[in-house]
Amino acid sequence: MLLLPGRASLAEWGAWESFGGILLEEPDCVSWGPGRLDCFARSTDQAMWHRWWDGGQWGAWESLGGALLEQPDCISWGPGRLDCFARGTDRAMWHRWWDGRQWGGWENLGGILLEQPDCVSWGSNRIDCFARGTDQAMWHRWWDGSQWGGWENLGGILLEQPDCVSWGSNRIDCFARGTDKAMWHRWWDGSQWGGWENLGGILLEQPDCTSWGPGRLDCFARGTDQAMWHRWWDGRQWGGWENLGGALLEQPDCVSWGSDRIDCFARGTDQAMWHRWWDGWQWGGWETLGGILLEQPDCVSWGPNRLDCFARGTDRAMWHRWWG
Repeated sequence: MLLLPGRASLAEWGAWESFGGILLEEPDCVSWGPGRLDCFARSTDQAMWHRWWDGGQWGAWESLGGALLEQPDCISWGPGRLDCFARGTDRAMWHRWWDGRQWGGWENLGGILLEQPDCVSWGSNRIDCFARGTDQAMWHRWWDGSQWGGWENLGGILLEQPDCVSWGSNRIDCFARGTDKAMWHRWWDGSQWGGWENLGGILLEQPDCTSWGPGRLDCFARGTDQAMWHRWWDGRQWGGWENLGGALLEQPDCVSWGSDRIDCFARGTDQAMWHRWWDGWQWGGWETLGGILLEQPDCVSWGPNRLDCFARGTDRAMWHRWWG
C-alpha cells in the first residue's frame, strides 16, 4: 500500500486503466456530484465524444457531434447539469448542454476565438465564458439564468486563452499570460471589473489557478527553468512566487478536494505523470505516478480525499488513475 503524508491511511492509488477511444488532445473531465464523472474529448471525426461514471460503472463512449477545432471545456453548475463549450470550425463558440434528462442541440454563441474558451460558474444557473479574440484581448459572454448576454471586451493582450476561477457567489478571477510573459489578473467583485494587474513571473504557458475556499486563490505555472512556480492570494494580499521544483513539459493541472488542500499533477520529462500536494501544513515532495502521457493530465475530485486523473496515452486512448 502506498501511504502519503496528510492522507487517509486506507486510501491508495489505483493502477492505470485504459478507457479506449481515439483522442486528438487530452480529455476534459468534470464532476457534478459524489461518485459522478463525465469526460469529454475530441476524436478523429472532430466531434465531441463522451464517457461517464455513474457511481457503479462506466458508460460506453457516445458521440455528441459537432465540428471542433480543439478539446471542449465543460462545467457543471449543479446536480445533473453539464454545459460544454468548444471552438467550431467557424472559430465561433458553440454550446451543448445536458439538463438532467437529455442533451440539447449545439447552439452557436458567436465570436471569433483564437483558442477554446474557458468557462466557469459561480452559482446555480450561472455561466461565464472567457476567450481570446483576434485582437488578443479577453472577451466575455455570460448566461444569467434566462438569457445570454452579448460578447464584451475586457481588454488585455493575451498570448493564450485565460484561466478563470470562482471562489464564491458573484466572484470571478481571471489570469492570463501577457506579451511580457508575466501573469496578469483581472477580477469581478460582484459589481464591477477591476483593472488588469501584473503579478509578475516569466511563464512558458498560461497559468493554472484554483481555489479551496472563500477569498483564497492559488496559481501555478511552468517557469523558464521548467519547474512549477506558485503564487497565492490569502484573502488580503498576494504572496510572492515560490519555486516548487520539478521538470515539467507543460503547465500543471491543479485541483482541490477540501479546505486547505491542493493536488498538482504534471507531465515530466520522462512522459510520466508526477504529483505534488499541499496537505494544509506543508508541500509533499514530487512523486511519480507512471504512465506515458502525450499531454498534461486532467484531474478532478468528486469528494474529500478522492482524485481522478485522466490522460491521453501513446495509443491515443484515454487512461485513468485514481486516489481514494
